[in-house]
Amino acid sequence: MKEINKILLLGSGALKIGQAGEFDYSGSQALKAIREEGKYSVLINPNIATVQTSEGVADKIYYLPVTPEYVEEVIKKERPDGILLSFGGQTALNCGVELFQKGILEKYDVQVLGTPIQAIIDTEDREIFANKLHEIGVKTPRSIAANNMEEAIAASKELGFPIIVRAAYTLGGLGSGFCSDEEELRRLAASAFSYSPQVLVEESLKGWKEVEYEVVRDQYDNCITVCNMENFDPLGIHTGESIVVAPSQTLSNSEYHKLRAIAIKIIRHIGIIGECNVQYTLDPNSEDYRVIEVNARLSRSSALASKATGYPLAFVAAKLGLGYGLHEIKNSVTKVTTACFEPALDYVVCKIPRWDLSKFEGVSKLIGSSMKSVGEIMAIGRTFEEAIQKGLRMVGQGMHGFVGNNIEIPDVDEELLNPTDKRIFAIAEAFNKGYSVEKIHEITRIDKWFLERLQNIYHLKEELNKYSTITGVSSVLLRKAKQMGFSDFQIGRFTIKNDQPIHQKMLMVREYRKGLGIVPYVKQIDTLAGEYPAMTNYLYITYNGSENDIQYEHDGRSVIVLGSGAYRIGSSVEFDWCGVSALHTINKSGYRSVMINYNPETVSTDYDTCDRLYFDELSFERVMDIVELEDPKGVIVSTGGQIPNNLAMRLNAQHVNILGTSAESIDRAEDRQKFSTMCDQLGIDQPRWKELTSLDDIYKFVEEVGFPLLIRPSYVLSGAAMNVVSNKEELVRFLELAAEVSKDYPVVVTEFIEQAKEVEIDAVAQGGEIKAYAISEHVEFAGVHSGDATIVFPAQKLYVETLRRIKKIARAIAKELNISGPFNMQFLAKDNDIKVIECNLRASRSFPFVSKVLKYNFIEMATRIMLGEHVEALNKSVFDLDYVGVKASQFSFARLLKADPVLGVDMSSTGEVGCSGENYYEAILKSMISVGNRIPEKNILISSGPSRSKVELLNSTKMLMEKGYHIFATAGTAKFFEENGINVTLLHWPDEQKEPNIMDYLRNKKIDMVINIPKNYSKRELDNGYKIRRAAVDYNIPLITNARLASAFIYAICKVNREDIAIKSWDEYK
Repeated sequence: MKEINKILLLGSGALKIGQAGEFDYSGSQALKAIREEGKYSVLINPNIATVQTSEGVADKIYYLPVTPEYVEEVIKKERPDGILLSFGGQTALNCGVELFQKGILEKYDVQVLGTPIQAIIDTEDREIFANKLHEIGVKTPRSIAANNMEEAIAASKELGFPIIVRAAYTLGGLGSGFCSDEEELRRLAASAFSYSPQVLVEESLKGWKEVEYEVVRDQYDNCITVCNMENFDPLGIHTGESIVVAPSQTLSNSEYHKLRAIAIKIIRHIGIIGECNVQYTLDPNSEDYRVIEVNARLSRSSALASKATGYPLAFVAAKLGLGYGLHEIKNSVTKVTTACFEPALDYVVCKIPRWDLSKFEGVSKLIGSSMKSVGEIMAIGRTFEEAIQKGLRMVGQGMHGFVGNNIEIPDVDEELLNPTDKRIFAIAEAFNKGYSVEKIHEITRIDKWFLERLQNIYHLKEELNKYSTITGVSSVLLRKAKQMGFSDFQIGRFTIKNDQPIHQKMLMVREYRKGLGIVPYVKQIDTLAGEYPAMTNYLYITYNGSENDIQYEHDGRSVIVLGSGAYRIGSSVEFDWCGVSALHTINKSGYRSVMINYNPETVSTDYDTCDRLYFDELSFERVMDIVELEDPKGVIVSTGGQIPNNLAMRLNAQHVNILGTSAESIDRAEDRQKFSTMCDQLGIDQPRWKELTSLDDIYKFVEEVGFPLLIRPSYVLSGAAMNVVSNKEELVRFLELAAEVSKDYPVVVTEFIEQAKEVEIDAVAQGGEIKAYAISEHVEFAGVHSGDATIVFPAQKLYVETLRRIKKIARAIAKELNISGPFNMQFLAKDNDIKVIECNLRASRSFPFVSKVLKYNFIEMATRIMLGEHVEALNKSVFDLDYVGVKASQFSFARLLKADPVLGVDMSSTGEVGCSGENYYEAILKSMISVGNRIPEKNILISSGPSRSKVELLNSTKMLMEKGYHIFATAGTAKFFEENGINVTLLHWPDEQKEPNIMDYLRNKKIDMVINIPKNYSKRELDNGYKIRRAAVDYNIPLITNARLASAFIYAICKVNREDIAIKSWDEYK
């Protein structure tokens, strides 16, 4: 065997539904293992926002698409000895299998490390997989693979309905679902075949339990199981959509050992080296089981298992891939035992998904076998009750636990039968309505053990409700409530019956509770349930304990960084990068770094990223608990997005030292009224706006300013409930929605400026003086949320005058607010006229992107400033850069059934990539391909919407014709093109019964790319446009809905030849 010195690792690309931050975590772990071995690592990952694409993790980084074509170019250039495929999700796996089948790995003599490629193919191809398991007598669901519709229907006749259909080789259950008759089957199979050449028709076992095991095996055939978990929901709901509990709570001893033995038998038979996850379904009434699937790669569950047990699966898997045995690797938490010991848990962990379905127009809210959640949290407690209540608060959607929420469930039975994202609260409502555990179990098939625990919480709430003051509650009852995971907020809501503000009630409960000596204790996660002493500070906080596991120094050298919580639309891996950069800087400056975060997908919650990690809530109550224990130098609230930012004022009121910009300044920037008054005083222009409380006032404003208008309630993250209205009917409809968002805050109405360029500045200041800045521009005009826009840095198409004015405004604001630390501002520029839209005194989503393009870590500088060091200004000019960076957004509409895939003021992307190019078009091309667009082969459909967009696309369409593309168009567009001398083929609208029809062309994959610019006017337009956009997404055809972006992409396709694309690593761009 040849010596392996240079290793190529494939990353997972942009975050999307079904493949999110957990692969940044597992990839970082693997790269750490390679570095520890003194080997040279090369990483391909276009996701510029991740920690693994930062300095000091991999030796060489390529921000390029993870596709066989680009990976081959890197292999040709770098000549690695080995390649790791199991750390980049399904993207890396599929790419690796394709490289293997095309003979590219063999051609360049690249060895696949870890699990052999044939084993990967064996687990991915459903039929081979079933046969492999039958060889050793392991049961799988009865299923038949079908390669076309006729075969699928024949299979359904053989198995009998109900059945489940799944597509092979996909991620997160894409293209899968239940069918109860042939009509449903035809509809589902048509969509599944568009994603995959093969579908599987299998027996339905709805209502059985779903259980997972994480298993590890080395080349010497040593195997251990690291963690087993069970789903709260029965089979039929994807594990990524279900609440998951670890370790399993409802399995009998014999069931647990039987499934464990089978898992080990499977991993040995398939020959996996490294980590693998086995999913079972178990009949609750007998010990009958089926193996649903085996993932021969690190999965979302393995990130959860690593965080739940403190056993670093990815790190161990990478070492095993390099040829180690389990007995040769030290356990990183206990530091005494080897990696051979199986973890044992003396606590319970709950994973709860977070959905952001309200962000999408028309999306189906039902949860089922295809994944829709965008993030997840993990809560740790000593009891299930404690963990589930903590977890429901962590999800961050305004819930206070299992009980005590103001939430309306109109039809409880319907919600229990056909679950949506509100399912757990429907159970709480069912208890309120007097349902028994028995009855809820009948409808939902959720195990009675879980329902009884939830009922305990409900009974305790009823008990607390009998009181009218907190001082009447006995210490016994209060302690019991805290042990069941009740927050001071919930207790205040139930026991204090007067009209004080709720924050006041919470402070009263806190004071009374501390007076009785009821305080939480800090516990260590030590992977072996205390049998061996743990050496790491991987901590959680519980009321089910009697002493702290660690000694505090009280030397004022701790610096607490508040994390970003659950990934969601608008706050994702970028803030993890910011948090981790801050922690590294704190360590370098000789302070003790402390992190509070509860998202299992992140690097910031890795046990060795900081000196002390609290895997716990980012609520006011919990942060105060930790501050009182740590007695820190101060707290950093500016690197975790909006959650920590919103705590600034309340922490400040309790005299907590907020490092960097003061809480008052943060409030002056967050509060619209205060910010606007400040801009007026400084003579800075902003769009006209008013904060209004009644309909009459709003109509008066409309008469003054006219449509279109932007409407939004105050204090929101990521444009939630914000909308552009272009006439009176829309206005009235949105005001009704806005009134529901918040009673205390009035509605803000702003003039909406059309055709304006959006420009951003990301900067770091010290004592009000700017020390480093980066100005970037959006490709799309204002009206597309900055999180969805395509961003170019350094800006290529701005007047020098515009740049000068933007710097001037930013300087004035930084000085006025006395900013110390990171901040971001957004501007509208039209005809050299500049208006400020908003200013955030925290790191923004684009910080990692500009830091990496400029090769200067803005967060490191900001953290040093917040720690009180004096820093020199950055004197690096963007004019010296010989390259351009483009950040493009990744959308996950394919997963969101029925959602309309258009861009607007509300953010809808789930991730991003950033690529560098020698010029603007090369960078656009690389980044667009990285988010799943493909260079079209032949046929392009253009439906160009409003007249502005028609003109915008005229030139680009001519270029396409010259390149030999065949253009199809809808009626209006075709007419406009013909008038301008471009001959196109007319396709009829979906609702016309005429041939040739758009829908047939899309269904039969005759179109390679769809450009559909929404007009937004008449109903018929909407239905037709929506049908075209949705069909493109459902049949997996690249879709662009913005004229500016479409035009940029077309220019890039036409101007950049494949051979001109530079295959350069990050350090080669000077």
